[in-house]
Amino acid sequence: MPPEINLRILPRTVQQETVDKLRLAIFSGMFEPGSRLVESHLCAELGISRPSLREALRSLQAERLIDIVPNRGPSIPALTLEEMTAIYEVRELLELEAVGRCSQRISKDQLHELEKSLSAFEEAASSNDSLARVKTAADFYSIILANCGNPILEEVHRGLVARISFFRARSMSLKGRAQSSLAEMREIFEAIAAGDEKAARKASKKHIAKAKAAAKLSMETGT
Repeated sequence: MPPEINLRILPRTVQQETVDKLRLAIFSGMFEPGSRLVESHLCAELGISRPSLREALRSLQAERLIDIVPNRGPSIPALTLEEMTAIYEVRELLELEAVGRCSQRISKDQLHELEKSLSAFEEAASSNDSLARVKTAADFYSIILANCGNPILEEVHRGLVARISFFRARSMSLKGRAQSSLAEMREIFEAIAAGDEKAARKASKKHIAKAKAAAKLSMETGT
């Protein structure tokens, strides 16, 4: 069963909290792929006006987490295996380059931050908090991207983060996947810490291949 999420928010942060809450609800599996989002129901659950909801939905549409079809309204996209494969192919291209460059550029202070983010993921991986796993994994990669020395690469990757997180949340629901991810991410960290560009790229390639296989399995089994 997906975790229950309290969707009610405070008026002072309506816009951002609405986006954040709905994004987490999508990642958690609260809404099934292909299902419609009924605006009146969401307004009641969130305690916000329809204009505020629609503004938030436009933000999620920009992240490609929802579709908004004229005369039909918003819905959760039913991503195909082909779309998932394409996303992971681009992820591999970007992250292999990022970890390789990061291994040659990261400062001691930022390396310490990367180690802290890995520790945070380790704690999340040992819990039943699927949302914490998604967030801490994204934090780990955001530090790598921020230290790769190419802001355009970082920007392009940021456009994929929401969809990567969508698949990550589902693949990590598979038994043992979170712990396997931890071991793979630790291997990436150790290669970066050693300044070994070749090993960093190799570790990243292995990690993404395993993540892709887990995402594929979660789609095929409906996990």
